[in-house]
Amino acid sequence: MSLPNLSIPAYQRPYKWSQTNLADLLSDLKVYREKSAYRLGSVVFHKHIDSETKQEQLDIVDGQQRTLTLVLLVKALLEERLNGLKRQDVKETLTTLAKPINSFLDRQTFNSDISHRNLHQNFMAAKRAVARSDFTEADIDFLLNHCEVVTFVLDDVSEAFQFFDSQNARGRDLDPHDLLKAFHLREFSQNESQLKADSVRHWESLESDQLARLFANYLFRIRNWAQGKSAQYFNKSKVGLFKGVNLDQVGLYPYVEPLRIAHHFVDNYNGQYQRHIDHQHMHFPFHLDQMIINGRRFFEMTSHYQHKINDIVSDERSGESRAKNSEDKSQAIRILDHELEPLASKILHTLNTYRSRTRTGDGYIRTLFDCAVIFYLDKFGAHQLSQAIEKLFIWAYSCRLQMQVVGIERMDKHALTQNVFERIKQAVQPSDVLNWPLATLKASDCKGTKLSEIAKLFKDMKYYE
Repeated sequence: MSLPNLSIPAYQRPYKWSQTNLADLLSDLKVYREKSAYRLGSVVFHKHIDSETKQEQLDIVDGQQRTLTLVLLVKALLEERLNGLKRQDVKETLTTLAKPINSFLDRQTFNSDISHRNLHQNFMAAKRAVARSDFTEADIDFLLNHCEVVTFVLDDVSEAFQFFDSQNARGRDLDPHDLLKAFHLREFSQNESQLKADSVRHWESLESDQLARLFANYLFRIRNWAQGKSAQYFNKSKVGLFKGVNLDQVGLYPYVEPLRIAHHFVDNYNGQYQRHIDHQHMHFPFHLDQMIINGRRFFEMTSHYQHKINDIVSDERSGESRAKNSEDKSQAIRILDHELEPLASKILHTLNTYRSRTRTGDGYIRTLFDCAVIFYLDKFGAHQLSQAIEKLFIWAYSCRLQMQVVGIERMDKHALTQNVFERIKQAVQPSDVLNWPLATLKASDCKGTKLSEIAKLFKDMKYYE
């Protein structure tokens, strides 16, 4: 804690430890107080010369949450216990921490409301905890002198993120999107490093489960199915799907040129003086199946599709009990600003209201349908969207009607054996998808139960005999 010029860089995620995390830490201090030491984990630092102050600075790359929590505890001790301490050695140790702790807190700027709320709540909780009579001077001594963190100080920010990435990929169970964040932060172009904070701001505003659903349910599955690959579970071993090219490092290969041209053209267009006058703005032309551009564009792509998919898929929980998995939602397609034909509207209404929609298997098929609609919209926009909804409904829900039980393996197999994603990817115009012939179903083919509303739609559309 006494390290000089310690700093939390702007690209770090908000401080999200809650009072529960603080209580767990305080409980552990009691449990392990008889031990010679209590190890709190590791902290990874990036050591560099600050461009403004010209002084050496230590940025926390990994370990922000526990570092801030320990700082809050020491700050609480300084305010609540310093003057009343009887043990001179403990008092001296705590006194030596006052200046670096206050200096550290004065230098930090927390832009997130989440950080402000949790810092305030945890500081007040820390003050209450250390003021209690059962938080003894022996507890304070153990916190100050016997709690340890392993520190790693690296001079190169890329090495710091690489260390964070490799440690967590094989260590504690981070979510795949956390590893992707670390990878793409270190892939930032050197001349774009000042854009890190802005680039990751939207990412950090999202809850972890929102990012998990975005990648696992949609981005991962659409990209894999479009390549003809299985897409059941998104885990740490699959993050390579979202690691692409670094435009500063990759060779001048012809396949990179369209990406390089678009990357620089968009930036130059938006940077022109007349754009600041007429307020026109060009967005990067992202596509779900295109190669990832590492660094800034990855975060922009994530933000782009989070907004886009959120405009298309809304999660509407019902009061009914259902299995807890990633499809634990009754999802509603919302097509904003587009007039749908009556049949397409009826299909969406039925999918959002039919009685058995909350079953796990129905959730898998709904995800299949949603992914196909999202991919079509990404490729062709709203052109002939009503006809596409009709076609993709028959394609997806024929699987549900034919199967008594639908698991994730069945959803994945249907996506690959009748691969509409490959068809959309290769299509030049909507008719290449809409003219795809689909088989009609016979009553004897249908083993699914409690699907009368779906079956009626198939009959009305002449796909059920």
